[in-house]
Amino acid sequence: MTTPDTSDLRYCESRYQTRRRVSRAINVGGVAVGGDHPIRVQSMTTTHTQDVDATVAQTLALAEAGCEIVRITAPNKAAAAALGEISKKVRAAKCKVPLVADIHFLPAAAMEAAKHVEKVRINPGNYADKKKFAVLEYSDAAYEEELERLHEAFSPIVLRCKELGRAMRIGTNHGSLSDRIMNRYGDTPLGMVECALEFIRIAESHNYHDICLSMKASNPKVMIEAYRLAVARMNQEAMHYPLHLGVTEAGDGEDARVKSAIGIGTLLNDGLGDTIRVSLTEDPIYEIPVARDLANKAMALWKQQADQPLFELTHDTLDPFVFKKRATRVVELSSKCSIGGEFTPAVIVKTAHKINDTQAIIQDVCATQMKLKESKIEGLQFEVNSADDLHLFAPLHEALQSVVQCFVLELSADLDIADLETLEWPAESLAGITLLQHIPKEDAFYVANLLQFCREREFNCAIDCTADDLRDEIGAQLAPMGSERLILTHSTSANTRHPVGTYRALAEAAQAFVPDAPIWIRNTAGNTLAPQDYFSDRLLESSILSGALLCDGIGDVISIETEPLLTKATTLAYNILQGARARITKTEFVACPSCGRTLFDLQSVTQKIRSRTDHLKGVTIAIMGCIVNGPGEMADADFGYVGGAPGKINLYVGKACVEYNVPSTEALERLIDLIKKHGKWVEPS
Repeated sequence: MTTPDTSDLRYCESRYQTRRRVSRAINVGGVAVGGDHPIRVQSMTTTHTQDVDATVAQTLALAEAGCEIVRITAPNKAAAAALGEISKKVRAAKCKVPLVADIHFLPAAAMEAAKHVEKVRINPGNYADKKKFAVLEYSDAAYEEELERLHEAFSPIVLRCKELGRAMRIGTNHGSLSDRIMNRYGDTPLGMVECALEFIRIAESHNYHDICLSMKASNPKVMIEAYRLAVARMNQEAMHYPLHLGVTEAGDGEDARVKSAIGIGTLLNDGLGDTIRVSLTEDPIYEIPVARDLANKAMALWKQQADQPLFELTHDTLDPFVFKKRATRVVELSSKCSIGGEFTPAVIVKTAHKINDTQAIIQDVCATQMKLKESKIEGLQFEVNSADDLHLFAPLHEALQSVVQCFVLELSADLDIADLETLEWPAESLAGITLLQHIPKEDAFYVANLLQFCREREFNCAIDCTADDLRDEIGAQLAPMGSERLILTHSTSANTRHPVGTYRALAEAAQAFVPDAPIWIRNTAGNTLAPQDYFSDRLLESSILSGALLCDGIGDVISIETEPLLTKATTLAYNILQGARARITKTEFVACPSCGRTLFDLQSVTQKIRSRTDHLKGVTIAIMGCIVNGPGEMADADFGYVGGAPGKINLYVGKACVEYNVPSTEALERLIDLIKKHGKWVEPS
């Protein structure tokens, strides 16, 4: 299997600041995509395409909601022909939104659809390529023969689009790679990229360049790596096509929004992306506000940083093309909770109550711990602003030391070592203690004293500082002391960098002084470009910052300090960890959004399956409306529920179909029987 050499690859101008990637602009029915044009928001209809009136109505509703490009499936030639009538009725309603035909297996459907729509989406893995795994190894000669066959099969739609002035999206899905690609590159981001590049080269051989590229996967880490690699490989071949971003099969509810924000937001922060879709297993109209918020955040960030001089640090120790967790030493937050090393990231939650409101804090923490099952508060953080506040820690500690595993005292700048030494600290404790303090470079000598104080009492010391401060003064104090009981963090991003870049810079700066110190990702108002006071915005901001870093391999602790409700802050932190595949605490659902190919009601079925199985910690269940991407996107799923025919369900274990054409009325119970048979079932509490 071919593996990439990533040593000389670059996918963005800087990983510490945002510079929008330079791409060619393409015209999609009067809507410009790429170049210096705004990020365009897309969605897809869920109606059956041949139900013309329903499809028109949904298209108009999406356009009214702010969708700028609407995609409609064309699974066969008849559906492709129906696009002509759909287009006429949409235009008759004075709606100019460009229409895109979604094509998978049939070149004939693509040729018909191109007559009626402004853009054609081709999935390279499914279009005129083989997916039977009949050949286990391709010689170079056999591979070239397949490429020649592919050139002959793909050229007609390229020439048709060129003749009619249609744009094209070459959209690779992780779940639908062909035999040829799988055999040479495996089920990898590199395989996704090379699959698309083969099709681009064919288009370019006909001098056709109205192309947009996408690299979608249900796993945000795979999706991020694939897009980065695609840009780096295009750079090598002087290709500058715009990018369409999306996390496919993201599912529904908060989980889907978190996964989408992690994948899409990470790339937008790096300056990649020209058009986006948030794929939800919900009514597609709900996709638009989420996508619009992500687009607006990115464009505001790009504008803010456009005139900033580039940060001089260009080297990055972490390989952005291969996921590998940053190597750190183990730090015990308590006897029951450790971070760093091979441990999964821990969750710290900050109370919004003042420390003198002891009873409110106790009630809030206990209510949260009772309400949540697996998503427990591991560390409780509170502000300590004065010496008087310090003395209020004793009753709080006494009441909650058996409920939380670690207390984090966030010390204000007004407190120093003398204040800490006057306090009678708990002699014995069921919970650990961590002292957190922001320390600027002018107070660098204080760092050594604080760390020494913590070590003498077997506390942990969390230093909040910038990468610049660490390099200038603080690192010199820490280096001779080492990283024992030390945690690094940062709560306020510099104006010259985005929050993700700030933490990347901190991790890079640590390499010279305390390279194995764990890093705590703090989601604070200071790490937000334009904070908004509503939960969905806090969800997006936290998912982008924490998710991007976790997918880079950075982060041993996370806290959501912008969310005042302890239950929501705790749940969101665990959902982000799960979305980034950094810590699994509940069932993982991979569910596609509905479209005209779907063979059952995805929204209601997903909810039924979730209601019966969402207590299965560590089990991944894929729910797919049809076979287009189903088996492939279930690459890392334990079980799959896939539409096989109207009223019939195929059940999978991994990528193997084990039961065909199960009546839909029996399918859920048969799925549960499969889970039990494979030893993954536990009874709900």
